[in-house]
Amino acid sequence: MRSLQMNVNGDPVEAAAPDHWTLLEVLRYRLGLTGSKQGCDKGDCGACTVLLDGRPVLSCLTLAATAAEREVVTIEGLAPAQLREDGSRLDPIQDAFDRCGALQCGFCQPGMMLSARALCRDVPEPSREQIRSALSGNLCRCTGYTQIVQAVETAIAERVGAEPPAAPWESELAADRAAQASEEGA
Repeated sequence: MRSLQMNVNGDPVEAAAPDHWTLLEVLRYRLGLTGSKQGCDKGDCGACTVLLDGRPVLSCLTLAATAAEREVVTIEGLAPAQLREDGSRLDPIQDAFDRCGALQCGFCQPGMMLSARALCRDVPEPSREQIRSALSGNLCRCTGYTQIVQAVETAIAERVGAEPPAAPWESELAADRAAQASEEGA
C-alpha cells in the first residue's frame, strides 16, 4: 500500500492505495469522486477522462502513483473552480452542455466536458475540426455528437463575445413553423 498526496479539485488530499491501482480507482474508491466513470477499463471510451496538470488523461490507464504531487481535476471540480473564479454557478462548458441539450444519459459527459475544458484552455478559438479532434477519444451512444460540438462552440463563442452558432434543428423548426403557418393561412 502506498500513500499518495495530490491536489484534487483544488484541495490537497492523501489516499492510500495498492501500487497497481489506477488513478480512477483512487478517485472513485478512496476519495468517493464518482463523476469519472468506470466504463471500458481499457482506454477506449473516455468516460474516465480527468485533467492531470491541465492535460486530459484516461484515468483508467493512469497508475495512481503517477499522480502523486500533481494536480487532478475531475468533473466535480469544474463548478467550484468557476465559483471561486467569477461567482458563476457552473463552468461555461457545463452550462453550454445543459443549454444545448448535449446531456443525455450522462455517462460520457464528465470525460467530454473535461476534454472540452482542456481544449478551450489551450486553443482560444478552436475550429469545429479541432473540437471534434479534441473529443475524438470520448465516445457517446446517445446524442450523435452534434449537440456536444454545438455546446463547445457555444461556450467558445460566448467567451470571446461572438454570437453562438444556431442549432441545426432551429432552422428546421423555423421552416416547419413557417410552413404550418402558411398552410393555416391558406
